[in-house]
Amino acid sequence: MIKSTFFKSILILLFTVCILSCTEKKEQLNLPQTDLAKQALIPLPLKIIPTNSAFALDQFTAIYTSPRSEGLNSVATFLSQKINAKTGLRLSVNTIEGETIDRVIYINKVDGTELMEKEAYQLYITKDSIILNTKTNEGAFRGIQTLRQLIPEKSNDTLNARSIWPIPTGKIIDQPNFEYRGAMLDVARHFFSVEDVKKYIDLLAYYKINALHLHLTDDQGWRIEIKSRPKLTEVGGSTEVGGEAGGFYTQEDYKEIVAYAEEHHMMIIPEVDMPGHTNAASVSYPFLNGNGKTPKLYEGTHVGFSTFDTRKDTVYAFIDDVVREISEMTPSPYFHIGGDESHVTKKKDYIYFVERVEKIVNKYDKQMIGWDEIAQAQIDSNSITQFWNSKENATLAVKKGMKVLLSPAKKAYLDMQYDPLSKHGLHWAAYIPVDTAYVWTPETYSGIPKENILGVEAPLWSETISNISELEYLAFPRAIGYSELSWSSEENRSWDNYKERLAKQAPFLERMNVNYYPSSLIDWKKSEHSIKKIKKD
Repeated sequence: MIKSTFFKSILILLFTVCILSCTEKKEQLNLPQTDLAKQALIPLPLKIIPTNSAFALDQFTAIYTSPRSEGLNSVATFLSQKINAKTGLRLSVNTIEGETIDRVIYINKVDGTELMEKEAYQLYITKDSIILNTKTNEGAFRGIQTLRQLIPEKSNDTLNARSIWPIPTGKIIDQPNFEYRGAMLDVARHFFSVEDVKKYIDLLAYYKINALHLHLTDDQGWRIEIKSRPKLTEVGGSTEVGGEAGGFYTQEDYKEIVAYAEEHHMMIIPEVDMPGHTNAASVSYPFLNGNGKTPKLYEGTHVGFSTFDTRKDTVYAFIDDVVREISEMTPSPYFHIGGDESHVTKKKDYIYFVERVEKIVNKYDKQMIGWDEIAQAQIDSNSITQFWNSKENATLAVKKGMKVLLSPAKKAYLDMQYDPLSKHGLHWAAYIPVDTAYVWTPETYSGIPKENILGVEAPLWSETISNISELEYLAFPRAIGYSELSWSSEENRSWDNYKERLAKQAPFLERMNVNYYPSSLIDWKKSEHSIKKIKKD
């Protein structure tokens, strides 16, 4: 039982602290009364029980993990590194000899019926210890994001002889509302570097996002090296919207992104958009083309004019090569085939194409995801429909027993402008201010039963942005709200409460050098450094 396991952990922990502290009397610290329930946690945990005292995070704190728990050491090391980046403290991990330790953070893998979800965790915070109980490494990683958010930006130096960061005490019980909590980045219209993608992963992981969908190909560019088809990047990777230089990921680059995502317990979902949005591929290999026109490199933003020739076996041999090479580098269970806006593909050809490509995806042990148009084909209920536009297609997917990934354009598209004055973005679906992005209910959206909803994903198309600063402007703070819609239970969500917690994210976003949109709907609680800089400017 988890209760007995928890008490065993407490005994081990107290014994460890006793040994490490020797017989020295602990210093009496002056710590503020703090309320765990009033902390600006996003996404909001399932249950918070405050005890109104504080754990003193300082130089005499260490991190330990339960023995023989593979993978927890890397989670603990990640936490130590993030604490160092925020506070300057260097907390040891699983080290005993030569240390003077007064307090511990203990990451504990347990068996028990209370932690049913693989990402569920429980945090027990007292004056002397922080215990994180979980069944999985994923759960441990989600739990340490909550702990990171509980560490104040400033130390409490006025009442004590050394720097101390007081963490509120109490208990947090938490688990995700949806198993899939994603964001999508279009690297095809404009290319984003490996370092840009890594930074996006850093920011998303802090808010418990667990999937990054990369839109790797489109009319304007092909961004992933396929060794058996080298012209895809030699030719198709040479352009992007507006005539800029383009670019692509080598397979080593892609593996680096995948590995970095795995360190953050995040899946990379690759998308090769087809049979439409395929001009870059057809320019590279003209035998693929099915629209009857001579393909040329394209740097505009119109959609729907391109298609593969859906009746050529050589096209499917090409697709097999692409799916095989990308799947070999991608540990996640999903492969996204696109399937949207294929306007010049005849419907019967489109349906034939999707059904045939599904077999190729399944051949390489992946589940197929596609934009909601794919629901028109006779595909397996194991495939997933991404609802972006058509309620009819989403309803059809449900009738077929498929899971639906929610990305409604008028609610979840990060490339929509906040308002008519926004510097970047479009508004063909809607203007999406920060409140509109948050105030909707995925659990009942368009009448889709919750049991058919895989999760929520916020796509960011890149027609109007070309660098990481512009990406951040459109993504933040709205991506933070989507994380809460994905993770927190419906009964726990409230705009009035959320906007207060969102306001307190400003110091983190500033510390991470994020060019977030400072919505006037939010009373941003900027850091002292930021306020001084504004006054100086």
